[in-house]
Amino acid sequence: MSKDWPLFEVFIRSKNGLEHRHMGSLHASDPEMAMENARDVYTRRQEGVSIWVVASTDITASNPKEYGELFEPAADKIYRHPTFYDLPDELKHI
Repeated sequence: MSKDWPLFEVFIRSKNGLEHRHMGSLHASDPEMAMENARDVYTRRQEGVSIWVVASTDITASNPKEYGELFEPAADKIYRHPTFYDLPDELKHI
């Protein structure tokens, strides 16, 4: 494998889940090869029903050091949080 191959991030959606989860990273020459390698490496036991591969260079991430600046505006909007409601015990994951 060439050291010049780009890095891809791999996301898998499992059979019993709704969201894709980051599983790891791998190097590949192109997205098609990344998809095949992700399938071989991360779904050997048929753990998933969907695979996303994304070139790492295409991901923009927030800086953890700037947490306050980025998320602070949401803190003063208490109406966005369901703290004023009593929810029945039957409701899960809310």
